[in-house]
Amino acid sequence: MKADDMILVSVDDHLVEPPDVFVGRLPAKFAEQAPKVVRTPEGSDVWTFNGTVIPNIGLNAVAGRPKEEYGIEPTSFEEMRPGCYDVHERVKDMNAGGVLGSMCFPSFPGFSGRLFAAAEDKDLALAVLRAYNDWHIDEWCGAYPGRFIPMALPILWDAELCAAEVRRVAAKGCHSLTFTENPATLGYPSFHDTYWDPLWRALSDTGTVLSIHLGSSGKLSVTAPDAPIDVMITLQPMNICQAAADLLWSRVIKEFPDLRIALSEGGTGWIPYFLDRVDRTYDMHRLWTGQDFGGKVPSEVFRERFLTCFIADPVGVKLRHDIGIDNISWECDYPHSDSSWPFAAEELERVTAGVPDDEVNKITYENACRWYSFDPFSHLPREKSTVGALRAAVAGHDVSVRSLDQGRFERQIGVHAADIAKKATA
Repeated sequence: MKADDMILVSVDDHLVEPPDVFVGRLPAKFAEQAPKVVRTPEGSDVWTFNGTVIPNIGLNAVAGRPKEEYGIEPTSFEEMRPGCYDVHERVKDMNAGGVLGSMCFPSFPGFSGRLFAAAEDKDLALAVLRAYNDWHIDEWCGAYPGRFIPMALPILWDAELCAAEVRRVAAKGCHSLTFTENPATLGYPSFHDTYWDPLWRALSDTGTVLSIHLGSSGKLSVTAPDAPIDVMITLQPMNICQAAADLLWSRVIKEFPDLRIALSEGGTGWIPYFLDRVDRTYDMHRLWTGQDFGGKVPSEVFRERFLTCFIADPVGVKLRHDIGIDNISWECDYPHSDSSWPFAAEELERVTAGVPDDEVNKITYENACRWYSFDPFSHLPREKSTVGALRAAVAGHDVSVRSLDQGRFERQIGVHAADIAKKATA
């Protein structure tokens, strides 16, 4: 399939929250305590909440910038492409990249909302979290119906409240809950604890997917503090591999058969080995470990219950049938440093060369639409939803690589893993 003929729905993108997220969305008693954007003396725009300062590190918003400007230095809104934080510019960038639909993970609250969960005043935390979810669903996604897959933040500190929030946002059309790879590392009960059962039940009842983003456990895969940063970047999918094993072997999978889980930004090339390993583990050890998948092997259950995704991953595409063609989806990762926007469609054309069209369609949009109950074609006809048609609709939109560096920091080259671990907020 040629790039222009593809239909692309990305199950993993990101937004940088604009300063007005909470304006008019909180009870008057919490207005002064709302998260706010503050400009630091050196010119960085940072979020502040509950005594915590959260910068946007450069790697989170490098779309359209030259690679030599990638780095971990904090950035300002003037140093970002407007599509990072302005939904109107985002849709133009989506069109220019040929992307029909997008699911956008949060930035400053962390992928699992742990910034809000850390507040001692849980009434404040709840008000802020619900305000964020309403902003994301009503303002960001609501500005362009059919272009975004809505996503909600979880209430980590109270599983019953979290379940209620899932039901509340599902009534608004939101069927994705971003969550942590490992609640235990954040100080909450593990996936195996019955504490979370109300949440699993709510997700199952509402057809809401548990979207677990890479790096959301509060801990990065770092071998040593002085290891090169390349080690950490290479090992990032290992966190998702651990989460997959944790959940696949858990009682949750057996007791909540309608629960579906997405491994967001986890890649796919490792999955065939993972599935071979879990099946062998089951065959060799189930009689003494007590595992029972009801006549199925773990790999079958994985293919039924877990959605996987990739940016390019040519090995995963070659092994797509070993993974499961119905549970692979594509992601753009805009505006992060792994994204190939605005030429992701051309990259995908090269990666899927020789793959039958019906399988390309599953990977590029059909699986995502089915898993997330997303119907973009009720808003935009299919013939206007292809890469070529979307690009034609914004002909002339500037997607050139441009320097946005304002020279505020000396560029750091050869940083260590510990340097970025200190700045990680996911």
